[in-house]
This record gives sequence, structure tokens and C-alpha cells, in this order.
Amino acid sequence: MSLPVPRLLLLIATCLLLVGRVALADTAEVETVQTQTWLAEAAKLEQRDPWQAAVRYCGGARQGSTESQYRLAMLYAFGQGVPEDRDAAASLLALAAQQGHQQAVNMLETIHYSSDKLPECVLADVQPAHAPVTNSASLNDVIASLPKQRRWIVDMVQQVARWNDVDPRFALSIVTVESRFQPHARSGANAMGLMQLIPATAERFNVKDAFDASQNVKGGVRYLRWLLDRYHGDVAMAAAAYNAGEGAVDRYKGIPPYKETQQYVKRVLQYYPYRTHARDAARHTTQM
Repeated sequence: MSLPVPRLLLLIATCLLLVGRVALADTAEVETVQTQTWLAEAAKLEQRDPWQAAVRYCGGARQGSTESQYRLAMLYAFGQGVPEDRDAAASLLALAAQQGHQQAVNMLETIHYSSDKLPECVLADVQPAHAPVTNSASLNDVIASLPKQRRWIVDMVQQVARWNDVDPRFALSIVTVESRFQPHARSGANAMGLMQLIPATAERFNVKDAFDASQNVKGGVRYLRWLLDRYHGDVAMAAAAYNAGEGAVDRYKGIPPYKETQQYVKRVLQYYPYRTHARDAARHTTQM
């Protein structure tokens, strides 16, 4: 029985990657260290320079690192650092899933999309293309671009935000920057789900399963409400603390001098351009 062409090409690509790893068996230990180094560097770069992160993930993906393949797929899926390319993202997810990467399996089940188009930087030692420079999208633009199967997340975030007296647009801005509405998103720092909760924050706000969208948003929005109370409605301070922790914000008496956090706050304010959070956000009825 012959295989369909897309599956056959993907199988060939997988074999080529595996053969490459076997051929370099004498330096396997060095490659393992190199791959781990690339992953660690890329995780730190994702927020401030996603293209440089993609360069490192490409290197790891060529060496057969399933984690690199998964993370590179997410960059291509959202057009972060590299041009948005659903075909490349689907191929990388399929490649990682075939090797047992559970988050890639989950993503494939979510997007229901397949392709055999692996990026050139995975097939050869070349750099990926840069994402095109475009005008910054508004929050409405981001939400309008979501596929229909993720629109329910917008409605859910709005409702949970109102229950907790948080402006729905602020909560949606945080979700946009954190995960781009991907329930199974996971960062190199083990932040999980739609609002990228780290294990300590999940436990703090009684989130048992951070990849359950409803639990994740309830915990994340409750944390936002707590931060807004702590910083008297200062949006930038609350966003900085959400990213770096309230300890860092308190220590520096303002936004910490971390490039990642400073860029994070700028991105949140791009979508929610208000200095002070509304006192009674529950009255906001704006629909997306």
C-alpha cells in the first residue's frame, strides 16, 4: 500500500534528520549540550528578539530536538520573528508529534491542519527569513483574525473578567501577549496555558490544571485583579508584575530594568493604551 505524498515526504524528512543524528554519533554528547544551550538561549530571546530565538530553534530542530521543533512551529504559527506560515508550523508540529512530543500532539488536534512543508532552516544550515515589518495591530485586529474555533475563548475571558471587576479589554490584552489565544501554549520557563501561569501562581490561585482554559483564565484574571488592587489601578505596574512578579516591581519601585519586562509592558499597552484601570470594570459592556 502506498503512502499519500504529504505523509511520504514528512517520513523522508524525519528519516533524514534521524540519519543525521546517527552519522554524528561520535559527537552526540556535544550535540546534546549544544541543543540544550540553543533552547536555553532561545527561551530568553522569545520576548525581545523572536527572530534570534528562531535561529536557535532551527539549529536544535536540525539536530532532531523535538522541543525545538515544537517551539519553532509556534513562532511560525504566530508570525513571531519569522513570517507567519501555517504550512511550516503544521509540518514541524507533525514532526515533533511523531517523536512523542505531547504538546505538539495537542496542537495538531486543535488546529486540524497538516502539511509537508518544513522550513528551509530545518532542512539545511541556513537562517530563517525575518518576519515582515508591519504596522502594530490593535486588539480588535487580533481578535478579528482568530479562527472561529477559538472565538469562544474571547467570550469566556470577557465573562470571567467582568466577574472579577477587571476590564475585559485588559484581560484580553494579557492573553494576546501571553499566548495569542493558544490554550496549550507553554514557555521555556514552564509558564502554561492561555495566561501563561507558572506552577507557583497556578497553585496560589487554586488552578489544578493550567491547560484547562477555564481554570487558567480564572486564575490569571484573579491574579490581575490582585495586582490592580496592589498597584492602585496602575496598568503598567500591574502588567510588569504579571511578567516579572510583584517582588521585582516592589524592589525597583516601578517597572524593573529587565528588557523582557519592559518590552512586555510596551506590548500590553499597545493593546490596552490606558495609564489607569477603570474603577468599575464590570460596567464595561464593549463586545469584540
